[in-house]
Amino acid sequence: MKIIETKAAPNPRRVRIFLCEKQIEVAFEQRDLMECALKSEDFTALNPMQRVPILVLDDGTVIAESVAICRYFEELHPEPVLFGTGARDRAMVEMWQRRMELGLFFHIAQVLRHSNPKMAHLEVPQVAAWAEANKPKVVEMLHILDDHLATFEFVAGDRYSIADITALVAIDFLKPAQLYIPDACRNVGRWHQQVSARPSAAA
Repeated sequence: MKIIETKAAPNPRRVRIFLCEKQIEVAFEQRDLMECALKSEDFTALNPMQRVPILVLDDGTVIAESVAICRYFEELHPEPVLFGTGARDRAMVEMWQRRMELGLFFHIAQVLRHSNPKMAHLEVPQVAAWAEANKPKVVEMLHILDDHLATFEFVAGDRYSIADITALVAIDFLKPAQLYIPDACRNVGRWHQQVSARPSAAA
């Protein structure tokens, strides 16, 4: 079993943080997405979406998409729980995970991919206006998250979860996208400092 990734990319980092929280060791193989290694014939055969990370099982099964990989390991290693316990808790984790992924992470990625000249060969066509259109969506979601964190310690409630992992990676991705946490979002700042102090954040 191995994970094929580009270590500098944000989505593989989500899986590495998850594995660190679970204390699971997996072999890693590096492919440089900036050098178009994900467009190679052999990698495309593994994942036609040409994205990392992917998990290759010993029987040859390939699991792509970060959260799917994390769910696989959650099933094998249920403790510590990172996808919630019970119907209500699992639904809350799923809800906030989706919000952080689609409402925050996605928009930050669009800003970077459509504004950074170094990404032009990966994002064809690169549309500067689309980058600008996504910036207010990032700010809006950060304020929604800030209001939520006024009541809860973690993104999905009172326990650290996959939603915190996605949110942490997304917010750390603000810097390369030349974005920032608004000064008014003090709860986000408090939460970010707290989760960044966990050993897994360095994964």
